[in-house]
Amino acid sequence: MTSIDVQELTKEYGTTRAVDRLTFRVEPGRVTGFLGPNGAGKSTTMRLVLGLDRPTSGTVTVGGHAYAALEEPLRHVGALLDAQAAHGSRTARDHLRALAASNRLPETRVDQVLEEAGLASVARRRVRTYSLGMRQRLGIAAALLGDPQVVLLDEPSNGLDPEGIIWIRELLRRLAREGRTVLVSSHLMNETASFADHLVVLGRGRLLADMAMREFVQARVDPRVRVRTTDGAALRDLLARHGYDAVESESESEGEGEGGDGAEGGRERWIVHHARVDDIGRLASDAGLPILELAAEEGTLEQAYLDLTATEAEFAAQPAAPSPTQPQEA
Repeated sequence: MTSIDVQELTKEYGTTRAVDRLTFRVEPGRVTGFLGPNGAGKSTTMRLVLGLDRPTSGTVTVGGHAYAALEEPLRHVGALLDAQAAHGSRTARDHLRALAASNRLPETRVDQVLEEAGLASVARRRVRTYSLGMRQRLGIAAALLGDPQVVLLDEPSNGLDPEGIIWIRELLRRLAREGRTVLVSSHLMNETASFADHLVVLGRGRLLADMAMREFVQARVDPRVRVRTTDGAALRDLLARHGYDAVESESESEGEGEGGDGAEGGRERWIVHHARVDDIGRLASDAGLPILELAAEEGTLEQAYLDLTATEAEFAAQPAAPSPTQPQEA
């Protein structure tokens, strides 16, 4: 089994501890999202995995071996840490040919990954003429060059257009289906939610979470139910008697056009916190209360992530103070 195993990993720079006794495993057959605020230690950890830096203490192995001990490492591990790494004076094809030669990979593989990354038509252009999105594609092509069992990507969606984002999303899913070990660092929560099966979350160098993405969201965002009815007062009283907190949804209950499909038209929408659809539906049915809409409001990865890391961000913007030239509310 080709997994990434991190054991009591610590990295200090002078008096700063960038990584603090991390222990986790990245398993094959799934995409693991690697999350955390700026300065959390994600990039440092990935550099330690790839032998680009030495740990102060602890170990990190790939398939049971330190990266530095791997022969022809591109055949085992593919990585993208910096899309600007390719020399600007080389063509994309020559950049990949040099990598292939150093790892005794066939030149035919170069053309295959260029095609897969959508760069075949511009393969003989110099890298310095590439946009950020094209450089990202080239970096991903380099990571795939050796057909590795382990893939590490740092912000792979950065600079990609919508088509490119869909491409990388499908690529990550395919790699996981093929049984590969995939670790992806990202700050884009909605995008991570679209491809990740599992999450490892860091904060100030420490491990905050290591669990399936669905479990992570469900554990940190309370379940809610959206209800629309013709009798909001009866619904509120019914729910209150059974211990539920219902709040009228203002954005939905205001007038929605001619004829008033909002609260003024006799139809009110409510959000019921800490509730399940089955439970609310059963109560309404037993009470004979007319229900026009009943739906679960799923928690998002962004909500769960922000809840967990609210006190862990090293760099956080503060609300702007009111301008002295602007009138302040009483």
